Amino acid sequence: MDTLFTLVPWVVFAPVLGILINLLVGKRLGEKAVGIIGSLASGAAFIISVILAVALGQHPEGVVHPLAEWMTIGDFSVRWAFQVDTLSTTMMLVVSGVGTLIHIYSIGYMHADTHHHGDPGRFRRFFVYLNLFIAMMMVLVTADSYLMLFVGWEGVGLCSYLLIGFWYEKGEAGLGNARAGRKAFIVNRVGDFGLLLAMFVMFWAFGSLDFATVFAQAGTVAAGALLAITLFMLLAVTGKSAQLPLFVWLPDAMAGPTPVSALIHAATMVTAGVYLVARSQPLFALVPAAQTAVTWVGALTALFAATIAVGQYDIKKVLAYSTISQLGFMVAAVGMGAVVGGMFHLITHAFFKALLFLAAGSVILGLERGHEAALNGQHLRHDHFDPQDMRNMGGLRPRMRITYWVYLIGALALAGIAPLAGFFSKDEILAAASEQSLAVFIILAIAAFFTAFYMGRQLILVFGGKPRTRAAEGAAENPPIITVPLIILAVLAALGGLLNLPGLHWLETWLEHSLKGLSAGHFILWVALLSLAVALLGFWLAWSIYARKPRQKPAEPDPLAAPLGDIYRGMERKWWVDEFYRAVLLRPAAWLANLLAGPVDQGGIDGAVMGTGRLARLAARGLSLLQNGFVRGYALVMLLGVVAILTYLVLR
Repeated sequence: MDTLFTLVPWVVFAPVLGILINLLVGKRLGEKAVGIIGSLASGAAFIISVILAVALGQHPEGVVHPLAEWMTIGDFSVRWAFQVDTLSTTMMLVVSGVGTLIHIYSIGYMHADTHHHGDPGRFRRFFVYLNLFIAMMMVLVTADSYLMLFVGWEGVGLCSYLLIGFWYEKGEAGLGNARAGRKAFIVNRVGDFGLLLAMFVMFWAFGSLDFATVFAQAGTVAAGALLAITLFMLLAVTGKSAQLPLFVWLPDAMAGPTPVSALIHAATMVTAGVYLVARSQPLFALVPAAQTAVTWVGALTALFAATIAVGQYDIKKVLAYSTISQLGFMVAAVGMGAVVGGMFHLITHAFFKALLFLAAGSVILGLERGHEAALNGQHLRHDHFDPQDMRNMGGLRPRMRITYWVYLIGALALAGIAPLAGFFSKDEILAAASEQSLAVFIILAIAAFFTAFYMGRQLILVFGGKPRTRAAEGAAENPPIITVPLIILAVLAALGGLLNLPGLHWLETWLEHSLKGLSAGHFILWVALLSLAVALLGFWLAWSIYARKPRQKPAEPDPLAAPLGDIYRGMERKWWVDEFYRAVLLRPAAWLANLLAGPVDQGGIDGAVMGTGRLARLAARGLSLLQNGFVRGYALVMLLGVVAILTYLVLR
């Protein structure tokens, strides 16, 4: 059985092999073959992850499998090694499993994009980026040191930039999507700097970045060093997992194709921060102040993002703010030490959020086809119709039945309606909060209410009532290559709660081999009933407001706009966070940059350098007059010099 662990490098190399094949021969194979190769590469990583999970059943203590020496400097050496334990394998299964379904879905979804742009190479490039994303995420979750984790951490950041800006020529002024990719890249670099600082302090305190060494010596290091390390890690988490105050990049990431949104928001990049805290529990457990900070950042983010989702009309941005909010639940959970609850919600969230994003993509494709039919063959990009605006939808339930039913399952799971997956995972987090902090519990419960409300609102606006546009009237269901992955994810979203069912706690038993000293999760009946009541109340209120008098036209104001006034306007405008950052950070930085580039650099520094150069040229020209080539001229100069010297000596 130990020999099975030697397969672990292939969770990285299988996607890399898919990249190489598509780069070298994909152009000759055609788009369907390119999609199949990319999907098989991700699927191979999933199969290997399953094999590793089976092997861990016999050796739950796990292994570290060294691959190669990276560098050696004196006594210091860095190696590339893979840590195979129950925590890393759980992440491998989620990343590769959900990632494979997204790959398959992308074959159908991106087919339309290829023909729309007339660039077959775009299709191949997309799958290369997807495979690279999976590979980098696998490097991150299998690392046995913070240094290798950082390599994967930066790798997924690069991939997010490539994929968010994939449609770089679209968006406002033809630059909107490119700016979104740039924004994601820059904001994440702020968080990444935090992880770098944590690693610097860690190496200074421990002399190593290996998990085993750091965790073994954690109790012997000064409290101040541990506090600095954990707080710098928290900064990294706020960037990668889109928490306050660095969450602003994630909604803009909706500029990428829908499969990218599903990949980033469900199974890969945004979960990295949660994984970092879970993996670093031996450090956080020694620093109660850091745990408290993590908990409150997560709780406040959960509520803040949930309120913004209420005021959005873009179908994907509602889900984006929902992701930020649900990540807040996970971060709060791992901050409270309820690591199993956080990981449980990470898994179930990957199922239902991937489902919702891909189902939203199905809706968008249906609306695009309906709009193209309404335009009688005119090109979609020459029109200002927005297929992601929920105000342009309505009445899609009878036209897209499969999409409707899977979307309903995903929405109910996200809202925490029993017995779907989200109910059990969210309840475990709320139960932990009820035992540790009443304030955090109340905040998370209110966030759960808003979650149910905005998902009920979305269901009604998209699928309820009558079609509000000709595009909605002409919408139709998508082919099986789109719908089959949705059905599989819907089954997982419905049954995912079995992973850690109260009384059985399979996930807790599985993870306790990697995470020592876990506090057992509890099923608290009154918390579960309250959670369910809150979710049902949110759905009922959404139905009362939006379904009793359905919107008839896209231009109609939202029913909440008038009674809530400025509060709703704040939700709609995302509480003006982007505007605040522009006023407080970007504009002063731009002014300072322009000052340094203009008056200081060009006017001062360049002026001094150029002035010195001009002075030298003038001096050279003056001296060149003396160099005329006539001997009598040189003799005259010498004579004048002698006369001047003699005159000076006489007169002195």
